[in-house]
Amino acid sequence: MVEKWKNCGCSGFHPPATILRMQAVQTRGDATLSQWRGRFPYNEIISLLDVNRPFNLAESTSQDLTVGELLALPGLEDIRDLKLGYGRSAGLPALRQAIADGCDVPAEWVLTTQGTALGLFLLAFETCRAGDEAVLVTPCFPPSRDSLLGAGVTVREVKLSFENSYRLDLERIEACLTPKTRLVSIASPQNPSGVRASRFEIEALLALIERSSPDALLFVDETYREASYGDDPTVQSVAGLDPRIVTGASVSKALGAPGLRTGWLTVPDAGLRARLTVAKLNTVISGSVLDETLATALLRNRARVLEPRQRLLGDALATLSSWCQAERGRIEWVKPDAGALCCLRLRAEVFDDAAVSRFWALLPDHDLQLASGQWFGEAQRVFRLGFGYLPPAKLQPALAALSSSLDAALR
Repeated sequence: MVEKWKNCGCSGFHPPATILRMQAVQTRGDATLSQWRGRFPYNEIISLLDVNRPFNLAESTSQDLTVGELLALPGLEDIRDLKLGYGRSAGLPALRQAIADGCDVPAEWVLTTQGTALGLFLLAFETCRAGDEAVLVTPCFPPSRDSLLGAGVTVREVKLSFENSYRLDLERIEACLTPKTRLVSIASPQNPSGVRASRFEIEALLALIERSSPDALLFVDETYREASYGDDPTVQSVAGLDPRIVTGASVSKALGAPGLRTGWLTVPDAGLRARLTVAKLNTVISGSVLDETLATALLRNRARVLEPRQRLLGDALATLSSWCQAERGRIEWVKPDAGALCCLRLRAEVFDDAAVSRFWALLPDHDLQLASGQWFGEAQRVFRLGFGYLPPAKLQPALAALSSSLDAALR
C-alpha cells in the first residue's frame, strides 16, 4: 500500500507513528509483523478489544451499561416478539427519529451505522475520489485517519499541540485547504483530549472552507458530546448549523453501550445520503434490528440514563484533578471539556526517553492500562487517560498505582 500523507506546508507535520513503527509491530503478544501489508495501517489500539487489566485507565467510555439496566427501560416490554429479519437500509425509523430529536434535525437526515467507525469508513469512500484530498485535524481516533488512508485519499494533517491545549489552529487548517479538498475532519470533543471546539471556531472554519475549498464538507465527530460533567449543560449538536456539516456519533461513549454497535451520521445533502446508504448496503447490508431496537429505547430515555453517568463523570474528574495537582511535578495535563478522557504528558525535564520507555514497560506490573499517545499521532510521553470507565471505588487505587509506576520508571 502506498501511503498518501502530505505535509502541505503546515508546520509541525509528522507522519502517523503507527506507520513509522511498521517494522516492529507486535500483535496479540505472540507474533511479530516484520512487514505490514494490510490496506489499513496497523494500530495497537486494537489491543483494547483483547486486554482489560484490573486498573484499566485506557478506555474512553463511561461505565458499561448492563443488559438488565437496558431491558428495564420503558419501550422494551415486547422485545421477545421482535422478528430478527433484515433492518431498513437507512436504519429503523423510530431510531432515526430518536437520533434526530437529540440533534434537532429532520429524521430523514439520519443514516444509522455500526458505531461511528462505520460512518468514518463510508464517508472516506464516498466523499473522496482519486486525486481528492482530505484535511484531518490530529491527534485523533485512529480510524478517522486510517479509513481515509485505506481509501487511498491524500491526507493533509494539521497537528494540534499539547502546549496550546489542543485548540483548533485555524491558520494552519487554512494553509492545508485547497480546491482539491473534499473533506475536513475534526472531532468535538476530541479523542484523545476531550477538548471541545466552540461554535465560533466551527463557524470560522466553515468560512475558511467556503473561501478555499468550496466543494468540501466538514465532518464533526460528536461522539463524546453528551458526556458532560455533573450539572454542566450538554452542548447542542452542530448538525443543523450548516448544510455543509456532516456529524457522527453513537451510543457507545456517553451512554455506555459500545456493545450495541449503533451509531449514525447526520447528512443534509440527499444525494450524498443516498450514496452513503448504498455504500452501507455493500458493506453491512443493514443494521441489526435487535441492536437498533435496544438503541431506540436507550435514546428515548437518554436523560434518565445520562444524568447519573454525568454525575459520576463529574466526581471522577474532580478525583483526577486532585491527583494531577499532587503529581504536577512529574506530569502535565489538559483538562477536558467533556468526555471520560483526557491527555496527560510525562514532563521532559523529569523523564528522559529511557524513563519514558521504562514507564510503558512497567505498567503491566502494576495492573495498569493506558492508551499511548502514539496511537493517536502524538508523542510517546503523552497518554490518554480514561477516568469514567472504572467504578468510583477503583479510580483512586488505579491512580495510586499510576503514581507507583511513575516512581518505578524513575528508579
